Amino acid sequence: MIHPALVRKQRLSFVILVILILLTTIIAMGWGYSSVSYDRILPTLLGHGTFKEEFVLLSIRLPRIVITLLAGMALALSGSILQGITRNDLADPGVMGINSGAGVGVAVFFLFFPIEAGSFVYVLPLVAFVSALLTAGLIYLFSYKRTTGLQPVRLVLVGIGFAMALSGAMIVLISSAEREKVDFIAKWLAGNIWGTDWPFIWAILPWLVILIPFTLFKANRLNLLGFSEPVAIGVGLSLERERVVLLLTAVALAASAVSVTGGISFIGLMAPHIAKALVGPRNQLFIPIALLIGGWLLLVADTLGRNLVEPNGIPAGIMVALIGAPYFLYLLMRR
Repeated sequence: MIHPALVRKQRLSFVILVILILLTTIIAMGWGYSSVSYDRILPTLLGHGTFKEEFVLLSIRLPRIVITLLAGMALALSGSILQGITRNDLADPGVMGINSGAGVGVAVFFLFFPIEAGSFVYVLPLVAFVSALLTAGLIYLFSYKRTTGLQPVRLVLVGIGFAMALSGAMIVLISSAEREKVDFIAKWLAGNIWGTDWPFIWAILPWLVILIPFTLFKANRLNLLGFSEPVAIGVGLSLERERVVLLLTAVALAASAVSVTGGISFIGLMAPHIAKALVGPRNQLFIPIALLIGGWLLLVADTLGRNLVEPNGIPAGIMVALIGAPYFLYLLMRR
């Protein structure tokens, strides 16, 4: 039984975050190198704008805003799941090497497997998922002991080791590549939102439409995984099966996000923490809030980053890292 006061707090937080996202979206639509007057945004969205206004809003800014929101939500949900199955507040798809695994797969695919531009958008999330899945499988394998099973702390530490090793592998890959391809991968590594067209939205959206309801369905099991292993087994939970299923879900969410946004870390670390601070640790309550916080944080980071420095701006991944790295150190010292 969830206390009614917590439910009211969650609903209030949800409404406030939706308002913040709408306000940030309006600011992002009007603010940029080719500015659009704010009183022209609504007429343009309704089809009464000039060619320039419609091109800037509908072909450039709006798809980027939607992609950023969706990717932030995916990373936040992935981080929430990883923190739940590892019982470790420092777990994050970027910190644990899942993003790096997806990045190596994307780099290999981009460098050595040329494909038509029309198919590239839809194949890339699948490539990222397979690569991230292989990485997660190796992390799981190295973390598992037959005598003690899967140790959550060991899972995080092995993931951090894989993240470092894969970063080195990425450097080796791009050291002998063509300059144009190196530029793309370098931007990807920095977390530059590169998938900024409508097809990228249709590429990432199905993953979220399926996996968000699935994770909410599994919320009770995530709650049980947060207890000690004897308690979870005592209520009839199949620990290893649930961990594997939820780990696959976290991998799919992170891979779908980074395939179109690049290597962005710390969203999956910060969003669940802020959500838990607002509404408590129950997954049914904090996951919807974490989704909105993740989308809003990445949208704010991208909006500020692309407008603070002309003409190319600062990649969203760097803006997020400027906030997330100190927050990570704070959590590390507190733990």
